[in-house]
Amino acid sequence: MCIYGYCRISTKQQSIDRQIRNIKAEYDKAVIVTEVYTGTKQDRPEWNKLYKKVEAGDTVVFDSVSRMSRNADEGFNLYEELYNKGIELVFLKEPHISTSTYKKALQNNVTMTGTNVDYILEGVNKYLMALAKEQIRLAFEQSEKEVQDLHQRTKEGIETARLNGKQIGQKQGAKLITKKSIEAKKQIQKHSKDFEGTLSDVDCMKLTGIARNTYYKYKRELKAESQG
Repeated sequence: MCIYGYCRISTKQQSIDRQIRNIKAEYDKAVIVTEVYTGTKQDRPEWNKLYKKVEAGDTVVFDSVSRMSRNADEGFNLYEELYNKGIELVFLKEPHISTSTYKKALQNNVTMTGTNVDYILEGVNKYLMALAKEQIRLAFEQSEKEVQDLHQRTKEGIETARLNGKQIGQKQGAKLITKKSIEAKKQIQKHSKDFEGTLSDVDCMKLTGIARNTYYKYKRELKAESQG
């Protein structure tokens, strides 16, 4: 039986350390699986590997339900599928929907009496099972809504900034100047036969390791700068 901790961030700029710390604090021997997930199923290679690897008796720990899935229907279906395979699911921030809690809800059925009252008790048991499933679904739906709300607030913030006259993104026609582009231009100017060097374009590209389109763009900019 293995314990895995699955940690996911949406962009490379985000930090995954907090999720790892939270999981390790509760499960210090957990094997941590990390992933940058941009929002499509194909973008989760590490999760797909883990999904194929886990088996009955294993445990997968998530910092929160949103780390498992950002889509309510997909998340709920995945939860039930893994649960039915005998895999333990733990959500540190939503312990009420961890599979251990779910199992208790299903096992705490009202005992039948062998009388006509059992018709009522059977209905109560079905209600308890439905209630447990609804709690899980609601958790995934809430997670999906939070993501949608965040996207909407970001969109509205950008629109507000634009209406207030703030520049959003790079101005059209503006050159993006970075340390990498400055260094690349120095190399082109030094080695290209069109400037101070003796190398052809092909050899200069090999030397600098710059992609063809970028190389010629930098050359155009250098010529424009020299003429200006």
